[in-house]
Amino acid sequence: MKATRIAAAGVVAASAVLVLSAPAFAHVSVQPEGEAAKGGYATVNFKVPNERDDASTTKLEVSFPADHPLASVMPQPIDGWSVKVTKSKLAKPLTLHGEKIDEAVTKVTWTATGKGVEPGFFQKFPLSIGALPEDTDELVFKALQTYDNKEVVRWIEPQKEGQEEPENPAPALALSAASTDGHHGSSTAEDASDTSKSAADSSTEASSADSSDTTARVLGIVGIVVGVAGVAYGVLAGRRRTSA
Repeated sequence: MKATRIAAAGVVAASAVLVLSAPAFAHVSVQPEGEAAKGGYATVNFKVPNERDDASTTKLEVSFPADHPLASVMPQPIDGWSVKVTKSKLAKPLTLHGEKIDEAVTKVTWTATGKGVEPGFFQKFPLSIGALPEDTDELVFKALQTYDNKEVVRWIEPQKEGQEEPENPAPALALSAASTDGHHGSSTAEDASDTSKSAADSSTEASSADSSDTTARVLGIVGIVVGVAGVAYGVLAGRRRTSA
């Protein structure tokens, strides 16, 4: 009986932990593919899990931070979803690459044209964004998740330093340090160059190895021929001596 009670208590405790921890991971979040460097461009994914057992997510609205406007926002097409990019005039124009920008993206809205995100599933919504600001360590977005039963979950609460995660945290994108050489994507070109150089070196080494191998084979054959000739000469010389 004692063992049964302990087992039952363990099950209850585990269930409580799962229930209490669910909000910590089942929320709308944003993550970059690779890194999101200050001053550069990045591809990010808004990850939307379905938190309901009896409804599907059919709409996602993501509002962009007004204090750090982004001039370039391009969505990737997703099967079963339509997307709308909303731009607004800036109170203070930006200067990017020597060009003045007087409007920026303020919202991106995805609407399901099919079943949406059904219970037990999640969906990623990718965007290419930039140029990323250089005067902040993160971008905080606000997201509204709408279900087909008309319920709307507002993921808009910012994370405050030193405090526990809020119940409905806003998606936050951490920004990494800016590239030291000032050329975004140059590392990719350098990697490609290094790869080509390595391939060329490998080809040269392979050619040298093939040449050495061929030389060794030729010398080996010559040695065999010389050896056979020597043996034949020795046999003939022995016969002449015997005949004499």
